[in-house]
Amino acid sequence: MARLLRNLLLFTVRLTLKIRVFGFWSLIYSYCALCTCIALLKLWWNIILRPSKTFQWGIRETPPACLNDTSLGTHCYVRIKESGLRFHYVVAGERGKPLMLFLHGFPEFWFSWRHQLREFKSEFRVAAVDMRGYGESDVPASTDSYRLDYMLTDVKDIVEYLGYNRCFLVGHDWGGVIAWLFAIHYPEMVTKLIVLSCPHPCVFTDYILHNPSQLLKSGYIFFFQLPRFPELMLSINDFKALKGLFTSRSTGIGRKGCWLTSEDMEAYLYAFSQPGALTGALNYYRNLFSFLPLRQQDVKSPVLLLWGERDAFLEQDMADACRLYIKNHFRLNIISGASHWLQQDQPDIVNTLIWTFLKEGEGRKTYRN
Repeated sequence: MARLLRNLLLFTVRLTLKIRVFGFWSLIYSYCALCTCIALLKLWWNIILRPSKTFQWGIRETPPACLNDTSLGTHCYVRIKESGLRFHYVVAGERGKPLMLFLHGFPEFWFSWRHQLREFKSEFRVAAVDMRGYGESDVPASTDSYRLDYMLTDVKDIVEYLGYNRCFLVGHDWGGVIAWLFAIHYPEMVTKLIVLSCPHPCVFTDYILHNPSQLLKSGYIFFFQLPRFPELMLSINDFKALKGLFTSRSTGIGRKGCWLTSEDMEAYLYAFSQPGALTGALNYYRNLFSFLPLRQQDVKSPVLLLWGERDAFLEQDMADACRLYIKNHFRLNIISGASHWLQQDQPDIVNTLIWTFLKEGEGRKTYRN
């Protein structure tokens, strides 16, 4: 009788798990379908309003001068033996000084760290990488080439190629996801972790399932699971949607901080108008669910988490929840009036907070600026 009850209990647990998994994926695909319908309506509306311009977009042939600004550092390339891919990065500061490695988000590339490259090169060997699929780094054709375990190996190999076994790791948005995971899986290689506009992966997955408002804000994630169609929607009207991410009143840079100049915007259009550039960037999202659930979750490095008070994509409640997974010192800074694009929006405040974290005595404190 006891064995029968035990078997019945085990069967119930397994059935409940399968139902939850089925429900999870049903939710994902249903929301993906809804987002697709909305995107189709937008496309038809664009065709009606601008029939001659909707499908016009052009490849920028010449990079703007800001991408060759020597004050930002030296452009370098490395071919990683593990993956065979060639990576582009911009490096500054004296060799031998501690390494500070910057990982960008979507839709960005090394240039998003221009203010930090200038700021921290005095005391660090700073390097801003074009992640695989971005900028001048190689763009693998296969969607499977953008699995997160490959990204972690990329970071490890780049750090070692630069001649280091440890670094101060800084990540924003998707670069933040990779930075969190790198600190989890390679704690011995991260002296301190600095993350901008990105919650711990476990916090995000738990929060989005229990908060419909965040699910709505993250609708683009589900839409990006589709092949080809998202690339089209980001390209129509000469990349109008891409421009809007950085310049619109709801999501853009400059509501209370630095404005994105026309030359800065042209740098982004140059990078993402190249053949295959949007597909490489979107393939990160198409592998987003491949690493869940995490077996290892705890972060052992000291952590600074910076968050924009007016982030249009991520709710602020997730920021404080990250402390549950940090087994070392944790600092959270909520920056008043800042958008999702923190390091470009309010670089002076961001740089000051990073310096404070790097130099001050450690402690569990939360600040509001």
